Amino acid sequence: MEQADHDAGGMRASIVAALPRLRRFCQAMAGNATDGDDLMQATVERALRRADQFEPGTRLDSWMYRIAQNIHIDGTRAARRRGTAIDVDALHGIAGSDGRETVENRSQLSAAQRALQALPDDQRAVFALVVIEGRSYRDTAEALEVPVGTVMSRLARARARIASCLGETQLAQKDAQP
Repeated sequence: MEQADHDAGGMRASIVAALPRLRRFCQAMAGNATDGDDLMQATVERALRRADQFEPGTRLDSWMYRIAQNIHIDGTRAARRRGTAIDVDALHGIAGSDGRETVENRSQLSAAQRALQALPDDQRAVFALVVIEGRSYRDTAEALEVPVGTVMSRLARARARIASCLGETQLAQKDAQP
């Protein structure tokens, strides 16, 4: 029994001697000092609990590096499964999205999509190429095989029609609000 106590004491002393190197390794693995210190603590705890698994004659620091690496890998996998942890107290000062505003924006997007779909095909094509795709009037004219003036007039009519549809939708939404 006395020999086992002496071996455990020697192992503890060797672990303490390896702590500075282990700390640097754990911080490098974790990416920051706080998480690195947590990883180092978990590594030392596991090494002490499983001291009987250490093979005498091998390097203690290498054994502990493997333990740290395994804990880190297990933690990373678990975090991926759980998702990102969020501290609720840290969120207190952060303003969230206004639900009413989100619904209104979605409603406006739906209205814009409906207005676009209501355009005649020739106007919708010009609008899509110029406004959505960002193509020039000349490129659009070449793609659709029409004069540049036709592109300009179709685009003007499409914009006016969409604005009219969206204006009516916005008026209807304002009338519906209490």
